[in-house]
Amino acid sequence: MFGFAQPELHTPEYDVMGDEVAVFETSKGTVRVRLDGEGAPIHVGNFCELATMGFYDGLKFHRYVPGFVIQGGDPNTRDMSGEDVAAGKPGPDGMPGTGGPGWRIKAEFASNPRNSHVDGALAMARSQHPDSAGSQFYFCLGPQHNLDSGYTVFGTTIEGLDVIGQLRAGDEIRHIEIVHEAV
Repeated sequence: MFGFAQPELHTPEYDVMGDEVAVFETSKGTVRVRLDGEGAPIHVGNFCELATMGFYDGLKFHRYVPGFVIQGGDPNTRDMSGEDVAAGKPGPDGMPGTGGPGWRIKAEFASNPRNSHVDGALAMARSQHPDSAGSQFYFCLGPQHNLDSGYTVFGTTIEGLDVIGQLRAGDEIRHIEIVHEAV
C-alpha cells in the first residue's frame, strides 16, 4: 500500500502557566487572545512554542470564508506575496493550506470543557485525522458550534474582534507575542 507517513506526534516543551495571552500583530491591527492552558494544554503549549520561536512571523492568512473562519499559520505562505496567497497560487514551498511545522499534536476537543466555537474563538485546523493539527489555526467569524465536536478551541479573543472581521486571505501575521496576564 502506498500512503503518506504521518509526522511524529509532538509533545510541546513550553511550560504552560495558565495566564498566557497571545498578542497578534497583523497587517490589519492587533488582536489579543486569552489562551486556555487548562482546557487545551497541548495546543496552548504547541502554539506558544511556535510563537516564541518566531514561526508565525511573516506568514499570511491563506483561507477566508465569510461568516465562517479566517485561517493562517501555514509556513508555505512565508515567501509568498499577499496577492499570490489570496489568489490561491502555489508558493515555492507548496500550496497554501498544506504546510505545517513537521509534527502533529494530540486532539483535545473531547477533553476540553470549554471547547466552544464562539465568535472570535481561536482553534487549530487539522486534516481528517483527529491528531493531525500542527501550526495552522483559525479564528471563528461568528459562532460555529458545528465544529465543537471535531476541532480544538484553545483561546478566546479578548480584544480586536473588529480586526479579525477585517482580515482576509493574503493579510500578514507580522508577529505573535506571548504575554502573561492575571485572569
